[in-house]
Amino acid sequence: MSFRPLSSRSTPPSTPSTPSTAAGATPAATSTGRVPRPLWLSYLGILAPMILTNALQAASGTVDGIWIGQLLGVDAIAAVSAFFPLLFLALALVIGLASGAAVLIGQAWGAGDRAGVRRIAATAVAMLAALGLMLSLGGPLAAPRLMQALGTPPAILPAAVDYAAMMMAGSPAIFLLWLATAMSRGVGDAVTPLKAFAVAGCVSLAATPALITGWGGLPRCGVASAAISAAGGATAALAWMAWHWRSTGHPLAPGWPWRFGFDRRLARRILAIGLPTALQMATMAVAEIAMLGIVNRHGAGATAIYGATNQVLSWVQFPVMSIGITATVLAAHMIGAGRPEAIGRVMATGLWLNLAVTGLVVAIASVAAPSALGLFLTDAVLVDQAAGFLRLMLWSLVFSGWSAVLTGIMRADGTVMMPTLLAMAAIVAIEVPVAYFGAQRLGLSGVWIGYAAAFTAMPIMQAGYYRWVWSRRPARRLV
Repeated sequence: MSFRPLSSRSTPPSTPSTPSTAAGATPAATSTGRVPRPLWLSYLGILAPMILTNALQAASGTVDGIWIGQLLGVDAIAAVSAFFPLLFLALALVIGLASGAAVLIGQAWGAGDRAGVRRIAATAVAMLAALGLMLSLGGPLAAPRLMQALGTPPAILPAAVDYAAMMMAGSPAIFLLWLATAMSRGVGDAVTPLKAFAVAGCVSLAATPALITGWGGLPRCGVASAAISAAGGATAALAWMAWHWRSTGHPLAPGWPWRFGFDRRLARRILAIGLPTALQMATMAVAEIAMLGIVNRHGAGATAIYGATNQVLSWVQFPVMSIGITATVLAAHMIGAGRPEAIGRVMATGLWLNLAVTGLVVAIASVAAPSALGLFLTDAVLVDQAAGFLRLMLWSLVFSGWSAVLTGIMRADGTVMMPTLLAMAAIVAIEVPVAYFGAQRLGLSGVWIGYAAAFTAMPIMQAGYYRWVWSRRPARRLV
């Protein structure tokens, strides 16, 4: 198996004589004699493996949590949870930078610039490796103070410090795995990331109980076992990806002329896309803290309902997260191939697919809500209440998916700041206030009405910016 750009263009984009076969091109014969796939098939070729990858990651994390809870107890779960705010901030930055690299790689791939793809990849790897190395060296030393600053209860502080130190020590492998999978999607390959996370999950799921119990003479590592397993799984997945890429002739395969280099111009463009994306994720995290504060005022039962509904929502939102990334990749291919006129079809196809895929998942979740919530709640009254609250806002995830498609399209040419500000405005000015005042007037249901209000407003705001600003100027080539 060998990889080739989805566009056969080898001349500059301004040269009209070479037909493009970028992903989603109309099914007409090209200069290569190939008939490109319909656009919706190109979408599904990335979207379906990405949804499965997200589900695999979630399942792996859940099983790891079960191992920790069953073998080490509630305090161990609390120790792991205490590190989540720092982990989320670190991953927000990593995912942001990875998305910036994926956009640039997508444009270069659409243009048929294989050397450009590798230059971008080398710069991104250098950036993430440096970030991971700094955290790996300094993080374990700072772990005690960081966990104390987060207000970790004294009873679980030693275990939380151990877990945090090991997670930060293993951050280079974890960061590079996230980057590698994002870059792979940038060239239209979403199957390799799925297989890579399967490798990581298998290693982690086997290693966690082995290190907790000391199987076969292994040291007993306590709560740090999960962190060691995560780093080991990421390392194994990276090794497998390197082997797989080389054996299939993948454009990102390590080896000559894959040089570890650093291009400041490319680094600035990666940061210009990545930092606003990370900022939006950080805003979402802060908003969730505020929403949890509103919920906690209604008692422990309300907090349990909030946690259970979030567990279900984390699965239902997989199509929403994935379809926006897919729209970015395909739109970047079109821009790189010199076919900006096809961006409208990429957007329209994404909007319709979101309605179909997310709509189907929402319908299933609405019907199955009591059963799904019953996995996390044992009180029948709480299950009924949680199902009602969940159904209040499930439908709005379709609107959230439409927003993801619109922002994904605009991200493909590096437009991220204004869509990010609009998303932050919806969170800060709509979601939290509606939830706060709604909870005062309507009770706990007001919290989920706040989510629905923000999710509904987001695509309206993004569509306005897309229609009246973004679509009125040429799409930008970044590489």
